[in-house]
Amino acid sequence: MVNRVELRNISKSFGGISALKNVTFKVMPGEIHALVGENGAGKSTLMKILSGAYTKDNGQIFIDDTEVNIKNTHDSKKLGIGIIYQEFSLVPELSVAENVFLNQLGRTGFWMKQGKLQKEAEILINSIGFSINPSSKAGDLSIAQQQIVEISKALSEHVRILILDEPSAVLGPQEIQKLFDTLDRLKKEGVAIIYISHHLSEIFQIADRVTVLKDGTSSESLHVSETDRDSIIRLMLGRSLEAMYPVRNSIIGEEVLRVVDIYQADKVRGVSFGLKAGEIVGIAGLVGSGRTETARAVFAADKREKGKIYLSGKELQIRSPREAVSKGIGMVPEDRKQHGVILSLSIKINISLTDFRGVSYHFGFIKAKKESNNAIELIRKLAIKTENENQEVGYLSGGNQQKVSLAKWLNRNCKVLIIDEPTRGVDVGAKVEIYNLINELSDKGVAIIVISSETAELMGTCDRILVMRKGQIQGELAKNEFSEEDILRMSIGAN
Repeated sequence: MVNRVELRNISKSFGGISALKNVTFKVMPGEIHALVGENGAGKSTLMKILSGAYTKDNGQIFIDDTEVNIKNTHDSKKLGIGIIYQEFSLVPELSVAENVFLNQLGRTGFWMKQGKLQKEAEILINSIGFSINPSSKAGDLSIAQQQIVEISKALSEHVRILILDEPSAVLGPQEIQKLFDTLDRLKKEGVAIIYISHHLSEIFQIADRVTVLKDGTSSESLHVSETDRDSIIRLMLGRSLEAMYPVRNSIIGEEVLRVVDIYQADKVRGVSFGLKAGEIVGIAGLVGSGRTETARAVFAADKREKGKIYLSGKELQIRSPREAVSKGIGMVPEDRKQHGVILSLSIKINISLTDFRGVSYHFGFIKAKKESNNAIELIRKLAIKTENENQEVGYLSGGNQQKVSLAKWLNRNCKVLIIDEPTRGVDVGAKVEIYNLINELSDKGVAIIVISSETAELMGTCDRILVMRKGQIQGELAKNEFSEEDILRMSIGAN
């Protein structure tokens, strides 16, 4: 069978740094081909070359055995190539329907028929198992809903080659299964699918073959049925991964945080819980269960309608994140691009954002040496892949951006740290580094809340797990009670 896509000896450099070195990659029609590797291995760069966002320095691209020259994204679209990026590219002020058909607006004439547009968007979104109001503004949607709109946008163009870069990172178990059902349908229709993911369990569930990128070079493609998880990890890391999660030996102290009966619009309804020094408490639940909204209400990122928050027994009157930070509460948000980091600023400045006083003189002048040393130390500790501390965060891979988002809060001695989706878009090796870091913080007495769509992640890192459903806490599980089945049953209200 002729390959639908063949990339031969693709090379790409940025500012003298080699991102890809003679990479060869082939995908057949009706195949789901997984592309895996550590953050910065070159996966997204390779796919951006195929989609026309970047141009290659050297090498050849073949579509259906014919060599093509892809100079821009218009060229790739003409060839039937669609891509769903890890970082969303929706226009917040446009409606869901307008975003879905963004690349096709104006094809039917000067006037746009909103009714027809919305109906077609609704049919398309429903066809992949979801229901989103097509007239809603994209900027008002949850992260998971925005991902569904991105997927619908790609499918609206009747692609022959579909690239998905971490598509499940913000989806819950039910949403992920619907996505997989859609990919299976497209596969049967002959679409060539390239699936980038750090979740190896997904690769074994849906992929036919897998190729590993390491330091900008490619491995031979492996048939998923003929390999195993440890073999793939060994190709990715150059070593075997003995254990994902650190042993928990933290001494849990007195209660630090007490949340009492908080409400936030119709998304959080009467949530109460406590958190002790040195304790890691997880919050599980399906997308839309109110997990993130609860965290944002505690951090005062969203205004709560009622309820009280106590820190070390004293009621807090906090009206903004600034006041929360001043009281010792930090938060690593779910959406790093919008709220976690400032992409146009350097790693050094991003890290300093939470505590400029710590690196400044009394009159506000920055202690440049201290600021740089502080950033360098955190870059080393989190193994952030970068040229130096002055590199713009926007040039880092998604996983390394996530590490900067976390480093920012390590720069400040928080009493309570809320971490929403700590390893979204982060590779296996970096996940272990982040888990160890969370564990170290709890050893120092920091009270930590971890929100995650990955049940295994919560079970591996937490002392207790709260399960939310429809804005309320459905139940609580102690360490000796953890089970994926019980967490799922509580999440869907079947307990």
